[in-house]
Amino acid sequence: MNTETPVIVAARRTPIGTRGRALARLRVEELAAPVLRAALADAATATGAPVEVADVLLGNCMGPGGNPARVAALAAGLDPAIPGGTVDRQCGSGLAAILDAAAAIRAGGRRPRLAGGVESASTAPVRSIDGVAYDRAPFAPEGFPDPDMVRAAEDLASHDGIPRSRLDAHAARSHERARAALAGGRFADELVPLAGLDRDDAIGGAERLLSRLPALFPGGVLSAGTSTRIGDGAAAVVVAPAGAAPGLAVRAGAVVGCDPALPGIGAAPAILSALAQAGVTAREVAAFELVEAFASQSIAVLERIGVAEDDPRVCADGGALALGHPWGASGAVAVVRLFSRLVRGGAPTGTLGVAAASVGGGLGVAAVFEVVR
Repeated sequence: MNTETPVIVAARRTPIGTRGRALARLRVEELAAPVLRAALADAATATGAPVEVADVLLGNCMGPGGNPARVAALAAGLDPAIPGGTVDRQCGSGLAAILDAAAAIRAGGRRPRLAGGVESASTAPVRSIDGVAYDRAPFAPEGFPDPDMVRAAEDLASHDGIPRSRLDAHAARSHERARAALAGGRFADELVPLAGLDRDDAIGGAERLLSRLPALFPGGVLSAGTSTRIGDGAAAVVVAPAGAAPGLAVRAGAVVGCDPALPGIGAAPAILSALAQAGVTAREVAAFELVEAFASQSIAVLERIGVAEDDPRVCADGGALALGHPWGASGAVAVVRLFSRLVRGGAPTGTLGVAAASVGGGLGVAAVFEVVR
């Protein structure tokens, strides 16, 4: 393998805390700093030497500004000479930051990068215009469709003719897989406990309630149970040149645009583009990690890439519907999950994985990874 091939050699995350709950008092840097330190320590163990970091890149959507990646790097105790940069591709930000770090290695950077994402929905500042608070910034300018993600998820279910029963079944599957993974200890090695929380606090028995939850829109099919819980959390990986240690090689990545009226489909063309760049097909992929913001979104994406919605390769330990969705961190959480499933899980050299996210405003982000030993 070319020495300029980027390889993820360490991957850690916090537990995901539901907004307003266990991690609600922690600012973005307080969430990110512990995982930066943990990922660095893991990388030092894997490579057999301290890691000389060139840059810190973190995805973030709703933080206080002031370059959260730089603030988190300083809070983590990194040398002040190490810079930091914050990436905003909304809920694809964490994965996009990892792709940016990989691009720097591919371009010839010889020192590793820390990359990932962080979001504290609980401490996000109130934003206003002329003193009047607003819920969110626009995803598209005037003259373009600009649905919020809940409305867009309902519209996508209608567009694709996905009934309530399929949405409930998809969410139930995510919860069942997450509970089994938790019971089997499959999250333990990736988690950095914070504020007394040592597990994703949304994991429970929610699948038993799904059919009883009311629709969010009159005559609609989406419910609170088929929409993810907004969360607080962080995830980070160390991206290094090939040969530094075993891990996940970044084979290909793609960031694409799609119709802003149906942003939930964005991951599909991104996945297909990344697979084409890597010269492989979906049938050859052993593990998929989609950012499961909504059941309708996941089903629509899987249909478009030719993968069954109940395929055991997809979010095998549960996805965001069960774990929670810390916006700017979720794409990086997907990569940490792939690292656990494939690298920690002992998958052989050459095993392929895909991480992807659909993004508000009509974007998709995806990457293809390959196990190297």
